[in-house]
Amino acid sequence: MNWAAGDEDGTVVAAIKALCGGGPLAERIDIVPDVPEGGPNGEVINDIVEKAGEGAARLEAVLARDDALKPFLAGVFANAPYLRDLAMAEPDRLTRILESDPADFVLRLLDEVRALRPDSEAALEHDLRRAKAEAALAVALADLSGTWPLEPVTASLTALADAALDATIRFLLTELAGKGKFEPVDPEDPAKDSGWIVLAMGKHGAGELNYSSDIDLIVLYDPHVAPMAAGAEAPVEFVRLTKKLVKIMQERTADGYVFRTDLRLRPDPGATPIAMSVPAALIYYESMGQNWERAALIKARPCAGDIKAGQSFLHEISPFIWRKHLDFAAIADVHSIKRQINAHKGHGAIAVAGHNVKLGRGGIREIEFFVQTQQLIAGGRNPRLRSRRTLEMLGRLRAEGWVDDEARAELDEAYRFLRCVEHRIQMVNDEQTHTLPETDEGVMRIAALMGFADVESFGDALRARLKIVQKHYADLFEAEPELSSELGNLVFTGDDDDPDTLETLSRIGFKRPLDAIRIVKSWHFGRYPATRSAKARERLTELHPVLIDALGRTTNADAALMAFDRFLSRLPAGVPLFSLLHANPHLLSLLATIMGEAPRMSEIVSQRASVLDAILDPSFYEDMPREADFAERLETTLAQARSYEDALDRARIFGQEQMFLIGVRLLSDTLNPGQAGRAYSRLARVLVRALLVRAADHLAEVSGRVPGGEVVVLAMGKLGGLEMTPTSDLDMILLYDFPDEVTASDGRRALSSSQYYMRLTQRLVAAISAPTAEGSLYEVDFRLRPSGNAGPLATRLSSFSVYQAENAWTWEHMALTRADVIAGDEGLAEKVRAVIRDILCRPRDDAALRADVADMRARIEAEKGTSDIWALKTVAGGIIDIEFIAQYLQLAHAAEHPQILSQTTETALARAAEAGVLPVGDAEVLVPAIRLYHTLTQILRLSVGEGFDRDAAPVGVLELIARSAHQTDFARLEVYVKETQSAVRKTFEKIVGAVKSREAKEKEK
Repeated sequence: MNWAAGDEDGTVVAAIKALCGGGPLAERIDIVPDVPEGGPNGEVINDIVEKAGEGAARLEAVLARDDALKPFLAGVFANAPYLRDLAMAEPDRLTRILESDPADFVLRLLDEVRALRPDSEAALEHDLRRAKAEAALAVALADLSGTWPLEPVTASLTALADAALDATIRFLLTELAGKGKFEPVDPEDPAKDSGWIVLAMGKHGAGELNYSSDIDLIVLYDPHVAPMAAGAEAPVEFVRLTKKLVKIMQERTADGYVFRTDLRLRPDPGATPIAMSVPAALIYYESMGQNWERAALIKARPCAGDIKAGQSFLHEISPFIWRKHLDFAAIADVHSIKRQINAHKGHGAIAVAGHNVKLGRGGIREIEFFVQTQQLIAGGRNPRLRSRRTLEMLGRLRAEGWVDDEARAELDEAYRFLRCVEHRIQMVNDEQTHTLPETDEGVMRIAALMGFADVESFGDALRARLKIVQKHYADLFEAEPELSSELGNLVFTGDDDDPDTLETLSRIGFKRPLDAIRIVKSWHFGRYPATRSAKARERLTELHPVLIDALGRTTNADAALMAFDRFLSRLPAGVPLFSLLHANPHLLSLLATIMGEAPRMSEIVSQRASVLDAILDPSFYEDMPREADFAERLETTLAQARSYEDALDRARIFGQEQMFLIGVRLLSDTLNPGQAGRAYSRLARVLVRALLVRAADHLAEVSGRVPGGEVVVLAMGKLGGLEMTPTSDLDMILLYDFPDEVTASDGRRALSSSQYYMRLTQRLVAAISAPTAEGSLYEVDFRLRPSGNAGPLATRLSSFSVYQAENAWTWEHMALTRADVIAGDEGLAEKVRAVIRDILCRPRDDAALRADVADMRARIEAEKGTSDIWALKTVAGGIIDIEFIAQYLQLAHAAEHPQILSQTTETALARAAEAGVLPVGDAEVLVPAIRLYHTLTQILRLSVGEGFDRDAAPVGVLELIARSAHQTDFARLEVYVKETQSAVRKTFEKIVGAVKSREAKEKEK
């Protein structure tokens, strides 16, 4: 197979081949880097020659070919220790590179990698790492000498990554075939028609790899194509092979590494395997894919494995990437990505020392976003705007009239310059960094490798490019808010109201400008603690333009201002907040959004301003905490508690702040609704786990413990399914067990073993739900325990097992599909999981099961039926219909397909589709519907809480809801919701059966 087969238009190969025949590198030196003051000059060259041994004469002959060669190498090796070490390790390597045409050398090297047929994994790792070292030195010298422009540099690095992946995949598939688990169509080229797809993403996909780049991959497999041997399972084998692929590529050995490998661009990387099936990926992109993923997939390229299958997959998802109509809405999402990138260190004012040339202001990423955003907008209608390569796309954007000659020329030149700087930063120590050194000495190394004589001239050149990029980027994207304003007059002093200020306020969205002036003036009378000091009022005055502008941009400026006023009245001090907002105006926009579009959150802020600490904490700008992070932070907080009551208060403060933080991130588009649901659920799990321990310890102080006793908390409903909202209660069951010979606890006030766990359950419920001085955490619901409210509050495992096996109703088994052990003793947890799995996987009478599910749905409809489409849970065709379908499918088919079991409704549906028990057409109705419902539910609970009256809701809330569902207005959203509910109900009746009222059933009898 051609190592560049995935490069359909041949540009990667052509960029290298075009330079063949130029002559030996030793005779083509145009740039000679200066040796740092006091640094080694010819000594390094002499050391390399001396180490060459028998090859010394040959190396010296090459060095004599051009007077500039020795000074060039001295300057390179003095400034780039990594390149010096590569040359010193094998002087013969340096000789061969210098006496060869660089393009010929690289193409020969690629052919050698393509021809690799190692007999062991160790041999493969050794050969690939040696090839990487050869290419690294050859490409660097061709680049630094001025022999090569940017294109062949990035093309060579890309081609090496492709060839290395191809060789590794060939080896792994051959090895798998040798084990009798894979039957290749062509044993000489086992990747052909293998169904194993490796997509290169980012710079790798575009043929633009940087010098020390990671390679970003998405790995897929097509179970319908892969020629697996009998007994071998494609999901198991391809996940295992992908793990080995990553290990071979990035594990450091005595020979170094090949490429660091990143698989996090795949769909929902926190919840999906590292190799994903094609059907699952298609369902994800077609129903849940986001604009940032569209941007990423612009550069996707099948680079290794089954190229034909990779191309077919990209063709399948082409409608997702390239919309039919001009897509200006994509700008907001891509700019949201940029806002997150801005939080990285290095994205401050334009500088030289310490500046990030990729993510910083005016950096490479801004050029890439400049290009990709316009591709997303117009690429659906104009296939010429679908190229992967940045510079090529700049040319096409100019040709198609999207940018002018000046923008194209300036961004092209700036991109080349910045990529060269980036490469030289990485050549120093082979580090995947894009940040210039902090010291003048470090910057001078980069300047010298760029051919500059001093830091000043390099700095001037760099700043000029960064400013050019920033200008063009700002012209395309909305600039960050500035404290200076051109809104017009905003005067809030004196006895009389300024007429021009009234006009300004009216023009920017305030319906009651006189009231607005009165509120702002009141702040300066020092009536609130936050505005009592002169410094606080001074800071607040400086904020007036951006504050009023931010509030005016909300959909209800007057309500937002009043909410901000209530918030300000409860703030204990103003200077820290006002100073922070002064330095970070985007925070004010976020706060204004809360005030204008989320009345529920606004009320929380007004009543409990301390939750704002979650936003003021610098960790807010990091990635969303994982469950382990939540647990670590909570334990740190609880460790400071001086009493049990203090621990409960601290748990409430922590929970409220973290819930607020999740909500703000959802509101500001840094979390999507699915991620928010998982975050709320993981936070709740961590709190329950911690409070179970505290409740047990508190009970033990009086009643001791049950010797040998174990306890677990079984999460049900949204908590079990990782689908919680900010107002969800906790559906739980507490299960316990103890040795039969143990009758009581061992404390001074001993309790019988059963009574002990009843008391523990009561303590846990109180720890979670009882109001303290800091409020409460969650409402707790134990009605899903065996026998419901009529049964004991806690249940022994043996009773639970017998009840579920012999006495439970079908609806209780349906509920059990969402059960997940979230706290307690691991030994008992394993037993509980086994009981649940046995119950869910037992064979069932399908007709009886469908009748039970339909009857249960009918009962709910009789009790809680509604025609209100915004009763998303109970309305016909709503959430309950989809959940019941997922639960029915699991109960009906888990005996034969246990892999479909999942507590999360969407995952269960996807697995059912993959297992073939849910028709693809039905999955295409249900999966987008449950995502829509969860999105709307999250936004509704976040903004207005329980109970939504569309006629009484503020305009800002209606627009927020519509926007969250990607609809242009609320009226269109209502039509979409109705159509979705109708389609879901039809699908329910097709799969489960008709939902018949009691009267209808009586008539049938």
